[in-house]
Amino acid sequence: MPVARTVTPDGDVILLVSGESAAARAAAHAQDDDLTAVIEITDVAPVSVPHRIRGRAWLAGWLTPVRGDDRGTCAALLAERHPVGELLGLGESLDAPHTGRPAWMMLRLEVGEITVDDLWGAEHVDPDDLAAAEPDPVSPHEAELLQHLHSAHGDRIGELCGLLGDRAARGMTAVPLALDRAGLRVRFTGAAGGSFDARFDFPEPVADICGLRRAMRALFSAAAH
Repeated sequence: MPVARTVTPDGDVILLVSGESAAARAAAHAQDDDLTAVIEITDVAPVSVPHRIRGRAWLAGWLTPVRGDDRGTCAALLAERHPVGELLGLGESLDAPHTGRPAWMMLRLEVGEITVDDLWGAEHVDPDDLAAAEPDPVSPHEAELLQHLHSAHGDRIGELCGLLGDRAARGMTAVPLALDRAGLRVRFTGAAGGSFDARFDFPEPVADICGLRRAMRALFSAAAH
């Protein structure tokens, strides 16, 4: 498992792994870009619901060590997006003292193919789209926000049932399943155990947490009326 990962502006995936890991050893002995690899990412809902896996993604490509001048650039990018203490503060910290062997290694996956299977369906994604994608501003806070909505505002989430029309049924439970800049997804479970997801889109994508609070208040107000 990588300690951290990030995506470069060119769409390459940079991974920080232990120098003793199988991936690091294989990449160190590979010739140029002849080592193929696949990263599998599993997205698990941070709240307790049936079928908690929200999606999986597979990124396939060619794995090489980050070398030369790229080391400083990639280390700074990792440290900026995924701080891991002082590990990335200095280039020397990537080498184990006295042994000469790397304690940590940065690897680059040049992505050639991407497949995603999530709540929206299964599809192939062009690697250029990965490079052009902007991080969702809600993503770093999503787990905490969903857990808070579920524990402190479960009644308000339940009121969203009023926006379902013919799909609404007596005795359904509602659990917030996913949250992003474009809307909220809720999993409704009936008394008989059957469940379905409903997506509640915001009038427009939010840019920050303040905008998210306004959008959520508007959504709850619509459900209450």
